[in-house]
Amino acid sequence: MKIIAIIVAGGQGKRMGQPKQFIRIAGKPMLAWTVDALQKVKAIDGIILVVTPGQEAAAKRLKGSKVIAVVPGGRERQDSVRNGLAALPKGAQIVLIHDGARPAVGAATINDTIRAAKQHGAAIAAVPVKDTLKKIRKSKFEIRKVMTVMETVARNEYWAAQTPQTFTAGLIKKAYEHLKHNVTDDAAAVENLGVPVAIVMGAYNNLKVTTPEDLPVMAAILKGR
Repeated sequence: MKIIAIIVAGGQGKRMGQPKQFIRIAGKPMLAWTVDALQKVKAIDGIILVVTPGQEAAAKRLKGSKVIAVVPGGRERQDSVRNGLAALPKGAQIVLIHDGARPAVGAATINDTIRAAKQHGAAIAAVPVKDTLKKIRKSKFEIRKVMTVMETVARNEYWAAQTPQTFTAGLIKKAYEHLKHNVTDDAAAVENLGVPVAIVMGAYNNLKVTTPEDLPVMAAILKGR
């Protein structure tokens, strides 16, 4: 069974203040860590990198023995995923989609989503929410940035979605062909078809690097490997 991973790394890094894919963490570019994590998984046959337009040459210089294509990203995340799906080789049966900004993903998490996708058609890694969740109401006084609590939400009903998110190739292609609005993850596109998505236990150290404060935390995780 041909299993292809799509690494989505086409963002502009607005919250980071710069495109983050090639920020060096623990001695090498963040995207290099992510590529290494996926290509060490024996089940993965090939990797497609989706990067910010203009960074294709830098991505090709990464030492990725399983990288079969480097393609430019789009304006929104779903546009980047579509570009990655368009580059899938013939015969791809399982598609694993992973954020380039999650360089600490573990092999166990990757393999668990693959096994679950083979069984259920769609599976994501996620972790139970630890913090108490508050539904809020924004203040009309925008200058003060004041918010008030509307409701305390039962956290045992909520999990935080991560990547990888893994699907049969036909299902994820169909989901993006029918997608009419923005989604923040690939599972949402599948859910729009009315297809249930399985969840496997992710890992709390499978963090997404989003802001500068995340960098030293991720460096500590990666140095420990």
